[in-house]
Formats: sequence, C-alpha cells, structure tokens
Amino acid sequence: MRKIVLPLIFAVLAYGFWISPDFKQIAAGVAIFLFGMLFLEDGFKAYTGGVLEKILKRTTDKLWKSMTFGVVSTSIMQSSSLVSVITISFLSAGLIGLTAGIGIIFGANLGTTTGAWLIAGFGLKIDIAAYAMPMLVFGIILAFQGSKTAKGLGYILAGLGFLFLGIHHMKEGFETFKETIDLSQFAVPGFAGLLLYTGIGIFATVVMQSSHATLVITITALAAGQITYENALALAIGANVGTCITAILGAISANVDGRRLAAAHLIFNVTTGVVAIALMNQILLVVDWTSAHLGIAADDWTLKLAVFHTLFNTLGILIMVPLMGTLVKLLYRIFPQPKADLVAPLYLNEAVTEFPDTLVETVRKELLHLYDNAFEVLAHGLNLHRHDIRSDADLFELTQQPEKLMEFDIDEINLSHAAQQPPHNAIVGFPSRTQADLPQEPMERIYILREAARDIVEAIKDVKHMRKNLITYIVSDNPNIKAEYNKIRAQLGEILRELTTLRDAGEAADLVALDGLRLQMEENDVTLNGDLDRLIREGRITAPMATSLMNDSSYSYDVAKNLIAAGAGLFGPHDLGMRQAAEDIELNEEELDQLVRNPA
Repeated sequence: MRKIVLPLIFAVLAYGFWISPDFKQIAAGVAIFLFGMLFLEDGFKAYTGGVLEKILKRTTDKLWKSMTFGVVSTSIMQSSSLVSVITISFLSAGLIGLTAGIGIIFGANLGTTTGAWLIAGFGLKIDIAAYAMPMLVFGIILAFQGSKTAKGLGYILAGLGFLFLGIHHMKEGFETFKETIDLSQFAVPGFAGLLLYTGIGIFATVVMQSSHATLVITITALAAGQITYENALALAIGANVGTCITAILGAISANVDGRRLAAAHLIFNVTTGVVAIALMNQILLVVDWTSAHLGIAADDWTLKLAVFHTLFNTLGILIMVPLMGTLVKLLYRIFPQPKADLVAPLYLNEAVTEFPDTLVETVRKELLHLYDNAFEVLAHGLNLHRHDIRSDADLFELTQQPEKLMEFDIDEINLSHAAQQPPHNAIVGFPSRTQADLPQEPMERIYILREAARDIVEAIKDVKHMRKNLITYIVSDNPNIKAEYNKIRAQLGEILRELTTLRDAGEAADLVALDGLRLQMEENDVTLNGDLDRLIREGRITAPMATSLMNDSSYSYDVAKNLIAAGAGLFGPHDLGMRQAAEDIELNEEELDQLVRNPA
C-alpha cells in the first residue's frame, strides 16, 4: 500500500507546485506544522522519565480520573497521538488496566478539541508568526544544551514556534491561493458532501498521522473561504476518525492489551463519527444555540467549527461511557488472552521502549514473571510443594516425613535452559536494543535487573544438577544420606520462603532479612562440611554417597547465593539512592566470615 500511496502523494504535490506557487506555501506550512509536532512530542518525552508515569499511575483508579488525565494531558501537549502512545505503552507493560486505558483515550479525544479552539480563537486572530520567531530562537538555543530539562524545554519551545509558523504559512497560502483558484467551487452539498469530505478528512489524517494538522488545514481554508462550513464539519469528523491510526500503528508491536486499546479507540471514533453524521442537523442546532450563548458571531465559522468539534466528541463520550462494561467484554471476546506460556515473555514488547521508566518497570515485571515461574520449578525440583513453602509449617519437620516423589521432569521445562530461551533471553536482550539511548539511571536499574535474571537462571541450572541425586537419596534406605539431602531441601525452602515474603512486601521489602539468609547460608556450608567428614569417618555413608553429597552441597551453596543475589536485585528499593544506602549496611564477605567463625 505504501508503495502506491507515497508516489501518488508525491505526484499530487508536484502537480500542485507546478500549477500554483501559492500551493507551495500551503504545503510548506503543513510540513513546518508537522515538523513542529515532532519537536513538541520529543520535548514532552523528555519529561516522561518518571513524572508523567507517576501521575498516570495515580490517576487511573477511577474512570473519571482516567478521562480527566486524558483531557488535561492532551490539552497541555496538544498531541493525542503522544498520549495514545504513552497509554498503549503503560497498558502493554501491565501498569494500568484496560478500562483505565480506554478512559484515557476517551479523554484524549475531548482534549484534542482544544487545538481547534486555540487555532480558531488565537492563531487566526493575530500575527502568529511574530510569536513564532522568538520561540524558535530560544528553543533551538536550549535544545543544544546538555541538561535534559533544558533540552526538553528547548524542543517544546521550538515545536510551538514551528507550529505557529506552519499555521501562519497555511493561513497566508490559502488567502493568496484563492486569488488563483477558488476551491469552494468544488464544494459538495448535502449528505453526499458529508460522506465525501469525511472520507477526505480520514485520508488526510492517515497520511499525516495528525488530526491537528488536518484541523489546521481545515480551519485556515475555512477562514479563507476556500471550503464551505458544511464541508469543514465533515473534514473535522474525518480527522477525528483518522486519528486512531496512530494508536493502531502503535498497537502492532504491543501485546494483546495494546491491541484491545487500539480497537477501543477505533470503535469510539467510528461510533462518534457515525452519530455525528446521523444527527448532523440536530447537532448544528445545538452548535448555533451554544455559539449564541458564548457570544460567537453567527458568521464566525471557524469558532463554530471548534464548538462543533467539542460537542460531537462530548456526545460520543456520553454514548460510550454507559457502554464501557459491554465494550470491555467485547474486546476480551475479540482479542482473547493467549494461552499462558511458562517461558514466553509476558510484558516485553516494542510498545514499551518509548519511555525509560516504563521500560524499566516492564523489565521488572517481566523478571517477576520469570521469578514466579522459577519458584515453581525450584520448589518442585526440590520435591517441595509451593503451598508448604508459603505456609508457616516447619520445613525441617516436613522433609522428615515419608516422601512421595513428584512427577516432575525438570528437563522438560525450557526455563531450565533459559540462558538460550525466553524470558531470560528477552530480559537480557530486549533492553540492549535501546540501551544506548537510555539515561544513566534507567540504564543502571536495568543492569541490576538483568543480573538478577541471570542469578535466577543459574539457580535453576544448579537445582537441575542436584535433582537426580536428590530424588534418589530422599527415598534411600540409608537414614544418614537421606537426612543430609532433606536438610539441603529444607534450607533452600527457607530461602524461597523468605524471598516470597519480600516479593509480597513490594516496595516495602526490608532487605535486612537477606543478611540473615547470607549468614545462614555460610553457617550451613560450614556445618555440612563438618558433617560430611564425620559421616565418612564413621562409615555411615558410602564413597559414592559422599561424592554426591559433596557435589550437591556445592550446588546447594550456589543456589542459595544466586537466589539471595536475585532477591536483592529484584526486591530491593527502586530508587538507586535508597538501594545504595541499603547496600552500604549489608554485611560484606569478611563480616559474614567473622560472624560464622565467632557467632558469639
């Protein structure tokens, strides 16, 4: 499709440049405006390294809060596309729910109508280019600064400058263009014109991927008398429907929730457009009544277009909000949740790479997914039930009871080979593709999480190595070797239990408990070595048993060490300063060794 559409657009532009120099000014105005939109979006992205994400997480627990966030953020950033991308990113990362995401999209559609008010009420009434030039000068100077804040502000100022400059060129271009060609002669009245110009609005928005650009062209052309009021209304409807193309494109690389949101966006915009077309005459009566009460002149078509744009989006929200539950059920039916895969990445997808903090949080959630799956593998690999580990039961007593071996083949779990398999491979490889563009702090946080992923995988590998001897000796007739392997199982079970407590605590996790686990790990290793010498000396175990126990005690030590390290990386404070403070009070190896040798 792109191979056909792009040459066609180039051909139309070339023809327009050839027949009229004024068309060049209009086209250049559109290009400058779109360039300004790119600058503006990049500028606001510089401020999404935590602030916007934190606000979003706090304002999505209720539908009205989600919608308010959509309205306010889109009104400030003047980009429903950016808000859509942020929402899809958060939804794909599992940080917000589908209902909250839909609420934000509904609000963004209403928020984008402020653009029409600004252009019609401000952009066309004054010499907007006079404001553009200082913004461009100061914006470009700031954009070259090293500070992220200054650079972001520079991009925003430059973006606004380019937007204003683009509007000025479009306005001037249409004013002079009408002296050569009167486009209003191509106006199509009635229902046919409504459908035709709606289609044109959709096409223009899909091509430019900006409903704002379509609205600016529409408003400036309307102000110059190049299109009729009725056709301008149809173009506004088309722009509203076409704007969901950005969400659809963003959802292509997202997970199933991202695709559900894009579908909700499409359903909302199409429904709103259909209702606006079907009730056009009634809406126009309301527009006239509202305009009269706002003091808008009867022939001020541009401001009346802004009134219309706001009213029909508000009408769409009033229609769709009561149907929210039905809409969500429909989306879950159209896009069912894929069958759970023990090792497939659950959260990582291209949609989350736009914003550093979102990427970090997504990697953390993916690592929690890996840990939860690993917990099952580790527990069953040790022939322990997960509910026993999570309970308050004495694991040392439980392991003394007659054993029933679990039917569990660890070799069939791809997670045990996760160094070459997802999700470990995804956690290690996925952020690397964007790591060069990440700020220092998110990069360090991702590095910590990747190390934790490696530690989890290494723990699984070591349990796999232990598994064969463990299931042999825990049902052995020799009570001595059986007791030693049960001791290993209970000790590792205790570590899994403590890590489960830390996981459930979330950000309130107290890593001081890990010092106790480290101390216990060192003590167990020393004790086991002493027990091993005694058992061999007294002839209580055979030489093959002793060799197996010696190897598996080493594996057990490594499992404990890797699990504790993974716990510190995964459950430690998210803030690097707090994490450093926690690490400063941790016991180092020398202190641990001293405590083990001199427990008093």
